[in-house]
Amino acid sequence: MNTRTKVLVIRFSSIGDVVLTTPVLRCLKNIPDRNIEVHYVTKNTYEEVLQENPYIDRLHLLDGNLVQLMLRLRKEKFDYIVDLQNSIRSVVMKLVLLRPSSGLNKANVRKWMMTNFKINRLPPVHIVDRYLATARALGAKNDGKGLDFFLSQSSESVLEILPESFQPGFIGFAIGGQHATKRLPNEKIISIINRLPLPVVLLGGEADKENAALIAAECDQPVFNTCGLLSLHESARLVKTAKVLITHDTGLMHIAAAFNSYIVSVWGNTIPAFGMYPYMPEFPERFCVVEVKDLACRPCSKLGYMKCPKGHFKCMMEINEDEIARSVQRMMLQQAEESGS
Repeated sequence: MNTRTKVLVIRFSSIGDVVLTTPVLRCLKNIPDRNIEVHYVTKNTYEEVLQENPYIDRLHLLDGNLVQLMLRLRKEKFDYIVDLQNSIRSVVMKLVLLRPSSGLNKANVRKWMMTNFKINRLPPVHIVDRYLATARALGAKNDGKGLDFFLSQSSESVLEILPESFQPGFIGFAIGGQHATKRLPNEKIISIINRLPLPVVLLGGEADKENAALIAAECDQPVFNTCGLLSLHESARLVKTAKVLITHDTGLMHIAAAFNSYIVSVWGNTIPAFGMYPYMPEFPERFCVVEVKDLACRPCSKLGYMKCPKGHFKCMMEINEDEIARSVQRMMLQQAEESGS
């Protein structure tokens, strides 16, 4: 029998980043001739992202008390630590646990050069490949199967709340984004929705609830607003059911990629070249990126701001609504051709 190797994977946040680590878990569990026991530590806020994942043997949650968590983890006597966060907190954790480890190369200097001087020395690889490189010492190799998100069985009931007119098919629109400069202004979202060929389900969290109500009230198209009303798994179920998802750079974008959904990905002050675009190695034709290229001020940050530092917000204000509507129609046509209908 193969000797068990007990591995701790660290990624504290956020929804999208945690989803992007899922190939590492699957590839660790499936290393030939190895018996890997996978433990994962994350913030308790993100438990729902991983709770159904069959490749995790045990999930450890940070509830705010890092010292107590580290004391509990020391008792596990891990053989190896895969640090996919590479932050002060994760480095302290590795020092306390005193086990062999590897850490993510975050390419922060190259990102700084790009945001401040527009000198592009960014590694031409997706963040998933950099995550997997962190686990290479254990023998993990990319199996090319993309991301994972495992839905709870109970989430299926959310489909029953859809209005009857939405049952034949709808377009999902994930209107949120952690930073304002990664989100389309409401007037642009309304304009896009009014160009779409199907009813629209608005998707987002509690923080998006107010904006979603304003958007829904101004649209000519039928709109069903779910923002702030559903669990993550219920929103993910709607993402999986949607004909196409229009989305900013959000966690729901990466969940959609895990389902190999059809995605129209809209980018503002950040850029796909940072390596966080939809990861769909088996179906790369199922997503497209919509962005304003060749702006002298873009990217202005590797994350985002509460408002445009320049005041003009050209990276979103100059997004072409017709291009997004055409992209949705193209995706729907492609979907119909693939299904043979």
